[in-house]
Amino acid sequence: MRTDQILTRLERVFARLDREPERPAHLQTPQMSRHRVVLLGSTLAFYLAIVVAVLTTSWLVRLDWQIMFFRPYEQWPQLHAFLDYLVVLGQRGPTAVMVAAWLGWRSWRQHTLRPLITLGVALLLLNVTVGSVKLGLGRLGPHYATEIGSAELFAGGDIFPSGHTANAVVTWGILAYLASTVVTRRVLSVVSAVVSLSVGATTVYLGTHWVSDVLLGWSAGLLILLALPWFEPLIARTEAYVFDLRELLRRRAETGRMPAPVVSALTPLLSAGGKWQLKPLVETVGEPAVAGAAAASAGAAAGHTPAHRSAVHPPNRPHLIRSERTPVTPVGSRRPAHPAHPERAGTRGTAARPVAGG
Repeated sequence: MRTDQILTRLERVFARLDREPERPAHLQTPQMSRHRVVLLGSTLAFYLAIVVAVLTTSWLVRLDWQIMFFRPYEQWPQLHAFLDYLVVLGQRGPTAVMVAAWLGWRSWRQHTLRPLITLGVALLLLNVTVGSVKLGLGRLGPHYATEIGSAELFAGGDIFPSGHTANAVVTWGILAYLASTVVTRRVLSVVSAVVSLSVGATTVYLGTHWVSDVLLGWSAGLLILLALPWFEPLIARTEAYVFDLRELLRRRAETGRMPAPVVSALTPLLSAGGKWQLKPLVETVGEPAVAGAAAASAGAAAGHTPAHRSAVHPPNRPHLIRSERTPVTPVGSRRPAHPAHPERAGTRGTAARPVAGG
């Protein structure tokens, strides 16, 4: 008889994740090297310089207005249809679904949750950092500008920095960050850079963002990718927590499938005062336990005391099964003998009548 356990689809996924990783042994988790720290510091300085340039309405704001009046979408209208599709590569929803599908397959192959958790951490950092600056500065876009030459800050807008550009840098750059080999990492770095630059330039062409918005979006996305090694311990702890939680739920499910103790019968006990008491017999449901408890209850109902039971079945004498017992053949009639009734010796079933006269 086969007793193989039937696993659900989710259990099969976690069972595969329990196996050892298949990624190359020489591939190590990215560390915060000196080169990366220098790039992070330079990018942060560039980010702050753009913010200050916009806040002070410097030459960068004048460049924004000049390109806005140039109206690239009117200069090259033949590119409009193609660039409308290209800009989708920077939208958060479609890109997150595509990259998550690829990283999910990577997690399945490598038996680890690290790619998906890394993507989740990167997107969380993106939404928090970019979203807070957007809402804090409140800049209006080119199509909604009200005053020529103004930076259009603190007016209730949400386009500075460019979310399309920052999202393209993070979602496509995370593929290079999680690459399995050095060559693959370099190739994907070039591809992600081309995609993010194209998406940023497309938003300027369509007139939905200023040039300074795109520059700040590139910087914001690059800062997140460069800072990801600092979050690797958090990613490792999150993965361990998920597996520990899965193990806890599995143990609870296995415990729930075990038979629970129930009250199977009532065992009569003789108390010190000579009175009968009923005590619950708690044990796992089973035929021997139920049969024994039923026999004990029947004996108590018949008035058999413990002494009577010991006399019938001495403790030193083994119980014989039915096939080992000596058969007893009844002799004579089983009907008990009746005493003789002289008055009935005559006619059976008639009563004696008094005799008339003396």
